[in-house]
Amino acid sequence: MSRKKKVNDYGTGIPLHEVEALARVLLPEIQAFFESEEGQREFAEWKAQKQAQENTQ
Repeated sequence: MSRKKKVNDYGTGIPLHEVEALARVLLPEIQAFFESEEGQREFAEWKAQKQAQENTQ
């Protein structure tokens, strides 16, 4: 009797191998964006917005 290996897909229903393939494609692009001047600027703006929201709550 063989046991089925339980794979946690975190409720997405997407097979793990497909998630990993997608991550291999997207991660370098995401890293390049955040290392760019535009990415740094947008991150700083996002961080300022989050800080402003926290200060108003």
